[in-house]
Amino acid sequence: MRKKDNTDYYINRHSCFLLQYHIVFVTKYRHPVLTDKVKDVVYERIHYVADQRGFHILEINGESDHVHILMEADTTTSPAELANVLKTQTARKARKLYGETILKKYYWKPYFWSDSYFISSVSENSLHTIKQYIRNQGKR
Repeated sequence: MRKKDNTDYYINRHSCFLLQYHIVFVTKYRHPVLTDKVKDVVYERIHYVADQRGFHILEINGESDHVHILMEADTTTSPAELANVLKTQTARKARKLYGETILKKYYWKPYFWSDSYFISSVSENSLHTIKQYIRNQGKR
């Protein structure tokens, strides 16, 4: 994806677009597993997957039982596929590194994320508000 010179829109051979999503993943049973090490691995993996797929992470933050992601994606990946890829890749990495230690305390099976998720498109008018909301996660 490459941005047009003087707009915020992306352009490719056949389209001009700006697809921004606010995504929320919740841990299975809302267990507070997204602490220091695990959270770092999950965030790092989200950035890695985004880089590999050509997505752009605009903001990421959360609390011990959920993560908020604000990102830009391209037209070739559906929102459902986007959520599936991110959840699968982050869960695999977290379970590989911490499945027998930190996560074992909470999960007796290879769980990590809840089956459900939230995803919403973001308008240019609400972008700043959502960025602020995500930045303020965990600051209570």
